[in-house]
This record gives sequence, structure tokens and C-alpha cells, in this order.
Amino acid sequence: MSNPNAASRFDEIYNSTSKAVLALITAKCKNTADINDILQDTYMELYKVLVKRGADYIMNERAFVMRLAKRKIARYYSLAERLRGFVPFSAGGGDDGENCLFAEEADAFLTEDYVVDRITLENARKFIMSKPNDVKKAYYLFYDVGLSIPEIASALSMSESGVKNKLYRTLKELRKLLG
Repeated sequence: MSNPNAASRFDEIYNSTSKAVLALITAKCKNTADINDILQDTYMELYKVLVKRGADYIMNERAFVMRLAKRKIARYYSLAERLRGFVPFSAGGGDDGENCLFAEEADAFLTEDYVVDRITLENARKFIMSKPNDVKKAYYLFYDVGLSIPEIASALSMSESGVKNKLYRTLKELRKLLG
């Protein structure tokens, strides 16, 4: 069952808080690959609360969503730490072979330009992922999320010049690497 008041209230809260919540999650995450999962979990929880409690339940939407995000981050990493001892995350197998065959067949139809672009993007991604966490976070917030340098500095508890330095040095190194 969908509640139209909850849906419209959710959209309103999401639009007013999404950048701040994303900045918080990015600043607190240990791994940049986890950011989107935690963001999605946070807003799924928000929607469940709105449906269960009603659209008028939340008085201070920003504080409420930030508290949800902090809880999701804590739960996500405590669960990941507990599972690390039981599940071999890096183990191969499963349907990887099937995916590789499909990828090879699909690549046969790609144009040379597309392949070159894809290789360049993959090299850029590998380069960014090799950088320290603070550089990855600043890069992600600036280029993927679109936050300004002062917003990034505030979210990551850094000086604006520190953020600029990390971004510009990384970009310079990336340009040198990729030509």
C-alpha cells in the first residue's frame, strides 16, 4: 500500500536533505563503494517511517534523516565486520564465467573508439581508487555529487585549500597519466 501523503512528504524531505546526507555518509564511510548502499538504506528507512507513522510525524526533517544516516553507517560497518570472519568476499566462482563469456561476446561488437574510451575510463577509475580515502572522498563529492569546495571542506572537516590541493593535484596526476 502506498500513502500519497507519505510519498509527497518523502520527495520534499529527500530534495531538502539529500546533499547534506550524502556529504555526511561520504565523510564517514570507510569505503567509497559503500556510499550509495548506505544512502539508499537511509532513505528507504525514511520512507518506511513516513508510511508507518504518517507524513506529519517528523518535525525536524534534517536532524531526523541525519540521525538515520548515522545509524545506517554504524549498522553497515558493524555487520560488515561481523561477516568478514564468515564470508570470503574475494572468493571467485559462481556465475563469473558466464558473465565473462557474455562480456567477450558483447565486446566483439564494440567500435574501436568505444573500447579506447572504456579503457581510459577504467584506467582513470583505477588511479582514483589507488588514492588515499580523503582524496577519493573529495573527488567523489566534487565530480560525482557536485558539491562546492566549501561544502566539501565542511563535510570532510578540512580546509578549503586542502580540498583544492587534493583535487587539483589528483587531476594533474590523472592528466599526466592519461595524456
